[in-house]
Amino acid sequence: MASDMGTTTPEEQALADEWAAALAEAGDASQDDIDALMNQGAAAPSSPRAPMEEFGSGPKAAGGLVTLDGPNLDVILDIPVSISMEVGNTDITIRNLLQLNQGSVIELDRLAGEPLDVLVNGTLIAHGEVVVVNEKFGIRLTDVISPSERIKKLR
Repeated sequence: MASDMGTTTPEEQALADEWAAALAEAGDASQDDIDALMNQGAAAPSSPRAPMEEFGSGPKAAGGLVTLDGPNLDVILDIPVSISMEVGNTDITIRNLLQLNQGSVIELDRLAGEPLDVLVNGTLIAHGEVVVVNEKFGIRLTDVISPSERIKKLR
């Protein structure tokens, strides 16, 4: 097999030339030059810095209420989150887990007819009841936890 390691395509040569030009433009900055620039920047800050806030302080809003208004939340409003409904849960031993097969029944900690928990990324945000919507399961929210309580649960 012949190797073409010694030949370069015009595209590769153009890319190499661009890198060479960029490196030549940047110059040879030594560590001393970098330290001098850092010290110069520390002596005269170019822009005022905002005070650092504690992560645990939560969002600040008028009257202590959390709202969806304001520029801070606009950034995160389109982030997808995972929502799930929990019918109930229980603890079993690994021995019993290994004995499960088709038709096995697992008793849960919740009574029949009790509302389901609605979890967003594992955090409880509401309770609801199962409904059928267009031949698919859905959930009707019966009790929604307030935004301020949700934030407290995240801490």
